[in-house]
Amino acid sequence: MAEEANPFESLQEQIDDAAVHVDVPEDVLERFKHPERVLETNLTVEMDDGSLSIFKAFRSQFNGDRGPYKGGVRYHPGVSRDEVKALSGWMVYKCGVVDIPYGGGKGGIVVEPRDLSTGELERLTRSFAKELRPIVGEDRDIPAPDVNTGQREMNWIKDTYETLENTTAPGVVTGKAIESGGSEGRVEATGRSVMLTAREAFDYLDRDIESATVAVQGYGNAGSVAAKLIESELGANVVAVSDSSGAVHDPGGLDAAAVRSHKDETGTVTGYPDASEEFSNEDLLTMDVDLLIPAALENAIDGDLARDVKADVVVEAANGPLTPEADDVLTESEVYVFPDILANAGGVTVSYFEWVQNRQRFYWPESRVNDELERHIVDAFDGLTAAFENHDLPNFRRAAYVVALERLGRAYRESGTWP
Repeated sequence: MAEEANPFESLQEQIDDAAVHVDVPEDVLERFKHPERVLETNLTVEMDDGSLSIFKAFRSQFNGDRGPYKGGVRYHPGVSRDEVKALSGWMVYKCGVVDIPYGGGKGGIVVEPRDLSTGELERLTRSFAKELRPIVGEDRDIPAPDVNTGQREMNWIKDTYETLENTTAPGVVTGKAIESGGSEGRVEATGRSVMLTAREAFDYLDRDIESATVAVQGYGNAGSVAAKLIESELGANVVAVSDSSGAVHDPGGLDAAAVRSHKDETGTVTGYPDASEEFSNEDLLTMDVDLLIPAALENAIDGDLARDVKADVVVEAANGPLTPEADDVLTESEVYVFPDILANAGGVTVSYFEWVQNRQRFYWPESRVNDELERHIVDAFDGLTAAFENHDLPNFRRAAYVVALERLGRAYRESGTWP
């Protein structure tokens, strides 16, 4: 593997590539390439044995020209300042692509959550929520789940904020449990948008997705839901899936839901009894399949590995799974890549729906949530392909950033500059 790409530099390179096709002044473009502010804090948490531990945490607010900052909070040992800056920037452009009125934010804590008890995780989360309190709010910055966080952590953040502010503000976070003001359809939203993007991609390319072979790298929420829906609703054949422990494969097809149940029971996809073989994550990424879905962390495919990718279509469920060099290699190899800022935008889109429902105190049935999500993703896909064709662009990622930059530029020009 080559040296790992800096995700923030990758984001800036993607913006620069798109800016060639958009009328944005150079000084304004610089504004669009850097966060407006980054909180960096050290959290002191009492552990179960009475000792104190220090955890570094971040919250990046990248751009608020189109609305409140929006983005998840991840718990992972690899969290860094540059990673959080990059992720918050990708959120800006993701919201621009699907045309929802948010800016971009992202947060993270440098921690291995599996090493902490439930009580320690709650104290850690509430400590972070206390630090976030001055800069978040329903009209300021709205956190959400991300890697290794979920409804439980969002409920803790919401409760901490409401307690300290002596108010009721369910819209301060999204991705909550239903009983705490969450939305129907939120848990499956990211995987559903991956499925919808795959469906639209195969239709656009005039290919039949029914019985197409599919490999999914990363079998958390997004990857497993995408696999299940692509299998059950589109009729595709999921032949391989992986997590951090390795990959399982069966050329006749895996039962996506059964593999997820096995992972829930054992903590890993490996050892799934109905698989015909096991191999490495890297081997999965280079399988000869019709559709590859990278659904783990960023930089999963670098330039060297991209030269061995044999999939015809790549739909990105993870944020930034390809380095810029990998993008160039796959474009040259005529592999069609449908980018993260469209494919995994279901999460933020349904988070927007949740926020709207919270503000109105009126909640939608799951059927309406899924219908509205499909409309947003299909409209965004059509906008992406129109930009791809009208600007004669080399790939769909460039098209996505062109769409988002045009919208961001209009919002900035219409607002003007405050002294």
